Amino acid sequence: MPLSRRVLRRSYQGAVLLSVLAIAPLTWAWLASSGHRAVADSSPGWVREVPPAPVALVLGAGAWRNTPSPMLARRLDIAAELYRAGRVKAILLSGDNSRADYDEPTVMRDYLLARRVPAGALVLDYAGFDTWDSCVRARDVFGATRLTVVTQVFHLPRAVTLCRTAGLDAFGVGDDSARRWASTYLYASREFFASAKGLLDSVVLDSAPVFPGPRETALDTALRRG
Repeated sequence: MPLSRRVLRRSYQGAVLLSVLAIAPLTWAWLASSGHRAVADSSPGWVREVPPAPVALVLGAGAWRNTPSPMLARRLDIAAELYRAGRVKAILLSGDNSRADYDEPTVMRDYLLARRVPAGALVLDYAGFDTWDSCVRARDVFGATRLTVVTQVFHLPRAVTLCRTAGLDAFGVGDDSARRWASTYLYASREFFASAKGLLDSVVLDSAPVFPGPRETALDTALRRG
């Protein structure tokens, strides 16, 4: 039995509404971070496009035993370049250490130490389990107010937006070289769901991080040394 014109119209309207709802979190992240993002290596003088900030927040992206994943290594390289150029004074390494046999922040620290970033400039956050947790803990646990968040380009709008929604004066730098890795497309596709979760955590629920405290002074000490 053929469907009525009214049913077809309602079905079409429903499909359009679902499509709009699906992309709304991505649109929110993109618009809210507009004007607060830069792409690393986009030009010879790209570092000068990054406003000075007290701290760079590097978000974890996987570690294989004692080695950062290629994506994480690029984030760390960018943070090191910002530090050497004087655009940041300290680097906050926020990652997952939920298991005794998995320690992203220590792997991140060791990678930067091997590249002669001084230990006194490095601060470790062992409970950066997701982007929202990392932003809130940077604010509440480590006392950051202004920072440069470092990640990949596909993640950059969400990372900057969540940090700014947390009340941080945040700018972001993204690595675009990951386009050559097949896994990049998988991570990028996850942004549909991750942006929706970020919107829910930050705007709707104002969720507390898994480990909300206590206040630490390691970043304060690193900034004084810097």
